[in-house]
Formats: sequence, C-alpha cells, structure tokens
Amino acid sequence: MDLHSAQALWDVETAWLNTAQYGLAPRASARALTDAVAVWRHGRGGPEAWGAASVLAKERFGRLVGVAGSEVTQGASVSQLLGPAGLAVPDGARVLAPEGEFTSNLYPWSVHADRGVKVSTVPLGELAASIDSSTWLVTFSLVQSATGEIAPVEEILAAARRHGALVCVDATQAVGWLPVEADRFDALVCACYKWLMAPRGLSFGYFSPRLRDRMRPVSAGPNATADIAASFYSDEMRLSETASRFDISPNWFAAVGGAASLGTVLDIGVERIHDHDVAMANRFREGLGLPPGDSAIVSVGLPDAGERLRAAGVWVSERAGQARLAFHVYTTTEHVDRAVAALRRSGTGVS
Repeated sequence: MDLHSAQALWDVETAWLNTAQYGLAPRASARALTDAVAVWRHGRGGPEAWGAASVLAKERFGRLVGVAGSEVTQGASVSQLLGPAGLAVPDGARVLAPEGEFTSNLYPWSVHADRGVKVSTVPLGELAASIDSSTWLVTFSLVQSATGEIAPVEEILAAARRHGALVCVDATQAVGWLPVEADRFDALVCACYKWLMAPRGLSFGYFSPRLRDRMRPVSAGPNATADIAASFYSDEMRLSETASRFDISPNWFAAVGGAASLGTVLDIGVERIHDHDVAMANRFREGLGLPPGDSAIVSVGLPDAGERLRAAGVWVSERAGQARLAFHVYTTTEHVDRAVAALRRSGTGVS
C-alpha cells in the first residue's frame, strides 16, 4: 500500500503533529469501536467478539515486534506491566536509567528504595559507559519522550552483555514507526495509544525467559491462567506457562479499536511508515534551516513556539519547556509547511 492510499484510511481534519501525545484512529478502528459500543448499548450480544479482539491485538503486536503472540503480555499501562518486573529486582541492586526518563519507566523501580534498590540516572549519551558490574538492570526509552532522541541501542546492549546486566526498554514512542525487535531485550513495554493509535488502556510487553522466571504475577486473575473459564471459581491456581501468566483482564473496547489499528499498521508496513515519518520530520527541519535527523519527533526550543503553532492551527504538545512535534503516517506536506511558516519568523531553537 502506498502512502497516498494509506492516508485515505484516516479522516484527519486538523494539522495533527501531536502523535507523541496520542495517535489518531484510522477509520477501521473507529468503525470497530463504534460497532462494539452499539452492541454494548443495545444489549445485542455477549463479549466473545471483544475477547477475540484482545487475542488478535496481542498477536498483531507480536508480529510488529518479531515475537509470537504467546510471548506477549497484555496490560493497561507501561507502569502496570513493569510492576512484576520491579519485584524481581534483588535487594540492594543498582538500576541505571537516563536523566529525564519518563516516570512510567522509573517509578516501578524507584518504589523499591525501601529494599535498598538504587536508581541512578546519567545523560543518555553516557548510559552505555555507565554500565558496570554493579548494574543489575539498565532501563531506558527507545525514543525519548521529551526530545525524540533515539537511544544508542547497540552500545547499551554491548555494555550490558559485558557486565551481565539486564536490559529493559520502553518502546511507547517507537513501535508503530520505528522497526523494533523485542527479543533483543529482557523487557520491552509499549503503550498503544500513541504511534499504534489504539484507544488508551491497552499496553503490551515482552519479557525474556531470564527475567520472566524471576517475576511474580501479583495481579493474577482468570486471564493469567491456563484455562480462563475453568478458573472463575477455582481455589486451585493453575497459571499459564506462557507470557499470559502476567495478563490482566483485557480492556475490551481498547482491544477492539487496537486490533483494527494494529492491523492497519501491519497492512501499510512499519518500514514504509518510518520512511514517511522521518521524511516529514526532516522536511520540517529543512524548512527551519536545520540538519536532518533520524527521528519522527522534533523538539523546538523557542519560548513561544507552542503559542505560535497553536495560533496557526497546528496541534503539538509541550514537554520539558519545548514544543514537541510528532510526524506520523497521516501527516501531509501541508501540515509540515504550516508549522514551518508559523515558526520561521522568530528564528529557531530545534534540538
């Protein structure tokens, strides 16, 4: 599918350069969600189709990150998915993270300070060099939320292997536009309401066997068992042998919309989306006289950038004192050029 045809799958009415906050539903996702709400509203059937959508969404996420659906854990948020992983950290262990890391990937580790777990932060560029024999786990966002900077993955993985440290990545700002292989890491977690354009309340995770075997499924309910229906009233806990032992009950409607959105991403292809998104970001950079970058997110450091963009009808978010622009599959050259025109008059400060 070419990008011109793909963009016809959305009904975008604004210059939406704010996918880093939330993505826009493709028409198929909105239709599926509307149909599900109609069934709920009028009592036209049971939840079987919604449950099937949650399974389908998990399988499609697995395809996007290169693992089987049985290796994917379904949750509601990044911090919730990381809760059981935080419990696996030994007393007194050192966890290393970048400065400015999004707190959903910090607090699940920091909350164990009473057990002597110490979370140390360093600049992202120094993360690999700061891994040493005392580091139990290094955790970072694959793409930084505030700036769009892509982490030096190869350097971090090589240093972690040398010192025997586990590696966790928050891929929320990456999966959907940046090709990702989950099984390169010990943990990969992703909230789906941004670049995967699902309703909020659907997240997925991958945990390697060496981390999964140390985790405790403290939120276990029927969906974490080997036989969901048989477990409703059973006092004999028989947990699944797959990653679903860490599943929580699915958010039906987020799964319905998410399965359709994930299908759209797969149909278009992440490589094609990546090329488009980065090209749109670089068109923006070029318009401001800046060198090209490798990310779909660009942060603008002008004090009045957010105000200028809003006045021009361009939707962005502001993070860490900068205006954050995010370019996705539905971004057009007109959207980019409108943002450039809004900022060009007052100089630049893009990072």
